[in-house]
Amino acid sequence: MSEIRARVSLKVGSKSDIDAEIISFTCFDKDNEHVAIVFKQADLNQDVPLVRVHSECLTGDVFHSSRCDCGEQLDEAIETMADIGGVILYMRQEGRGIGLYNKIDAYVLQSQGLNTYQANNELGFDDDQRSFEHAIAMLNAMDIDAIKLMTNNPRKAKALSEHVDVQAIVNTQVHMKSDNKEYLAAKKQHGKHDISI
Repeated sequence: MSEIRARVSLKVGSKSDIDAEIISFTCFDKDNEHVAIVFKQADLNQDVPLVRVHSECLTGDVFHSSRCDCGEQLDEAIETMADIGGVILYMRQEGRGIGLYNKIDAYVLQSQGLNTYQANNELGFDDDQRSFEHAIAMLNAMDIDAIKLMTNNPRKAKALSEHVDVQAIVNTQVHMKSDNKEYLAAKKQHGKHDISI
């Protein structure tokens, strides 16, 4: 049973000017130090907060890689929740759960013509190795049992809806760049993501 370990106020966003609170939890090991970022804490008392479950992407979130849309989705979630409140669950599940080095290996295979799912399969992994049980534990620890989920990913929506009352899906925008068109196409065609490209 996960519980809140610590919580502290801080400013986040590209200009570090958005008030938020970061929350850590018990029961996660050092390789799974997931955190929640809460915007407009008082709004958590609303019945159904907006929630984004965002898997760590070092290349996208930090280095703004042109190969994915992760950093832009994270920025969009931060900016949206700065206005209306909500929670980002930041999950340490790099590369759909395969880890940073394996993700870079997958990039090599993508450069040779495989799509993002085929590359993971070629390395011996499933399409998506992520588990959302820790996200559910975090929501439970914060006493959140109904959410509006910010995602384009039907697999994520299905996994959470088995344990939490997902009352609405709020799609993120399409963040297309010169190098991520094939990546987005694979997410739409193979992963059935709800995006228009």
